[in-house]
Amino acid sequence: MTFWERNQLKLAPFLFLAPAIFVFLVYVIYPIFDSIWVSFHEWNGMDKSGVRANGNPNWEFVGLKNYITLFTDDEEFYVSLFNNIRWLIFSLLAVPIGLALALFVNQRILGIRYIKSLFYFPFVINAVVIGVIFTWFYNPKYGILSYVLNFFGLDPIPMLADENLATYGIIIASFFPGIAYTMILYITGLTGVSREMVEAGRIDGASGFTMLWHVILPQLRPATLIAIVVTLVGALRAFDLIAVMTAGGPWGSSEVLAYKMYQEALFNFRMGYGAAIATILFIIMDIYIAWFLYRLFKNERSEK
Repeated sequence: MTFWERNQLKLAPFLFLAPAIFVFLVYVIYPIFDSIWVSFHEWNGMDKSGVRANGNPNWEFVGLKNYITLFTDDEEFYVSLFNNIRWLIFSLLAVPIGLALALFVNQRILGIRYIKSLFYFPFVINAVVIGVIFTWFYNPKYGILSYVLNFFGLDPIPMLADENLATYGIIIASFFPGIAYTMILYITGLTGVSREMVEAGRIDGASGFTMLWHVILPQLRPATLIAIVVTLVGALRAFDLIAVMTAGGPWGSSEVLAYKMYQEALFNFRMGYGAAIATILFIIMDIYIAWFLYRLFKNERSEK
C-alpha cells in the first residue's frame, strides 16, 4: 500500500485547500509584508535601480524616516486619523438603524416583500453611483436638500464645500448601503429566533422593549457581532465615497488614511511614505480585530 493510499483521508483536505492557500499567500500575505518592507525605503515607484535627477537613487533604505516624518511633520496625517475615528464612531449608527428596519420588514404586512426589496436595493448599487447621487443631493443650488431647507425657510447648506461638514456628509452617504447590509444580517438572524423562547417570554409578561432586550437581542448576538465588525472595518477602509464626492477636500479636510495613502503613493510619487501610512492603517485594524476576537472568545467562555 502506497503512502497516498494510507493517508489519503488525511491529505485530501489539504489538497482541496492548497489552491486557495496559494492564492491567499500570493495576493494577501506577500503584499502585506512587501508593503511593510517598502515603508522603510524612499521610493518613487519607478525602477529600483535607477537614479533621480537630483542624483539620489530611486530605491533607498531610510529606516524609520517615513514613520518619523508621518508623526512629527505631517499635520494632514492627524487630520486623516481623526477623520477615521469619526468614521468609526458615527458609522456604528448603521447597526441600530439596520436592526430597527429589520424588525419592521419582518412584520406580516401586505406588500412587505416589495418594501424589503426597496431597502435591499441600496446594498447592490455601486459606491461610485451612491457618491454621485449624494453629490447631487447636497448641491446647494439644485439639490433636494436645498429645496427641503428652502421649504422650511432655511438657507442652503454647502455640505461638501464646508470643511467642518464635508466628512459628516460623506458618512451620511455611507449609511445608504451600510444600513441595508446590517438590515439583511438582522433579517437572516430573525429567521433563527426561537419561537418557543418568544412564547415563554410572553407567558412571563414580557412585551415591547422588554421582549426585544431580554429575549430577541441575545439570540441576535452573532448577527450583531458580524454587523459591528463589517461596519467598523468598512469605516477604516473608507475610500471610494471620498474619492467621488470630495477628493479629500475642501483643503484636505475630508481625507482619511486610505485616501491619503493613495494620494502620497500614486500622485506624489512617495511610494515608501504611502506604504508607511498603509502599515499604520493595517496595525490599527489588527489591534481592533485582536481586541474584538479576545472579547468574543471571552464571552463564549463565560457563557459555558
